[in-house]
Amino acid sequence: MLKQLFGRTSTPKSDPRAIIVVSGLPRSGTSMMMKMLAEGGLEAVTDSIRSADEDNPNGYFEFETVKQLVGGQTQWLANADHKAVKIISALLEYLPGNHRYKILFMEREIGEILASQRKMLARRNEESKTSDAEMESQFREHLAAIKFWIARQPNIEVLYVDYNKMLSNPDEYCRNIAEFIGMPVDIEKMRSVPDEHLYRNRSGARNPSST
Repeated sequence: MLKQLFGRTSTPKSDPRAIIVVSGLPRSGTSMMMKMLAEGGLEAVTDSIRSADEDNPNGYFEFETVKQLVGGQTQWLANADHKAVKIISALLEYLPGNHRYKILFMEREIGEILASQRKMLARRNEESKTSDAEMESQFREHLAAIKFWIARQPNIEVLYVDYNKMLSNPDEYCRNIAEFIGMPVDIEKMRSVPDEHLYRNRSGARNPSST
């Protein structure tokens, strides 16, 4: 039976050994979600190499070894049960099928993601060679493909989380996230993380900044 979650569907395959994966496009709120889970009491798989900065005031919660999924380096996943790890959506298809995963997939308005990326690149004195229109097209094509792939994986559950709506209604989202991951978490501490004061890349906002 399908379970309806925020307008999306996910087939329940509850398993206490599941790895909690936070995913989505870059700049879609994945670091914020990792911070929420960590505040709630979930252990995060991170090497703390990349520290918090103006682009991500809450920290990045990255694990460099994740990038090696493409090359087949997956042994570390054996110690990731009950833990949260950030994996961008482009790497999800490299997850091995011998583990179970619960994916919190962050969704954010594409225009805001592009604005956030522009600000981040500007701070680093870098410039993208791809136009916003082309990047948006690539993002939308990628999202359609990865969602199609996720829906066909018997070892994966997914909850799509609307970043934009969660900032305005964190209580409801935190409760549903806690129910989805199926592990004890401190919901009050989780809901204290989403901060609209950091939400400066709204669609149509002047002088957009990063989140």
